[in-house]
Amino acid sequence: MRRLSTWILHWLGWKYSGHEQLDKLPKYLLAVAPHTSNWDFPLGILLRKSAGLDKVKFLGKSSLFKPPFGWLFRLLGGFPVQRDRSTNLVESYVDIFNRFQEFAIVIAPEGTRKKVDHFKTGFYYIAKGANIPIIPCVFDYEHRECRYLSPFYCTDNAAADLAYLEGIFRGVKGKNPELGIN
Repeated sequence: MRRLSTWILHWLGWKYSGHEQLDKLPKYLLAVAPHTSNWDFPLGILLRKSAGLDKVKFLGKSSLFKPPFGWLFRLLGGFPVQRDRSTNLVESYVDIFNRFQEFAIVIAPEGTRKKVDHFKTGFYYIAKGANIPIIPCVFDYEHRECRYLSPFYCTDNAAADLAYLEGIFRGVKGKNPELGIN
């Protein structure tokens, strides 16, 4: 699968950089933006396989992991999460990180494919609560490049941290450049 994914990315004209640093981190949250299209998911799956980032999982509601397609979501790197009303989503994700020695998830900080002025804050509080770094990951469709940037560790100033993280992605063109964080 790795060679096939690499070939497909090459054929599509995509390249990626910065992924080598991730092997040294046992746990992290991969914040991918801008998220402006359903095409970001298959692109992410190809990048995950090609870069050898098999420990990176995407989280989905547990009902997706039941027959008939549960096996496919697991094969693609999915990890089921209970999302019932009594469960705090951020706490659920922090608990998952605390259960494993090595674990990484990918989250789109916009929380939607629509145009947004600011990121949702859940990804930040997951990383802070689990005491793990955020790896900003830029999906730059204009240059057909995915860049895995340096780890970012949350401080006690959430507003400044979020402003910094948003600044990394502003001006980057997603598949639909009019959407995402502007």
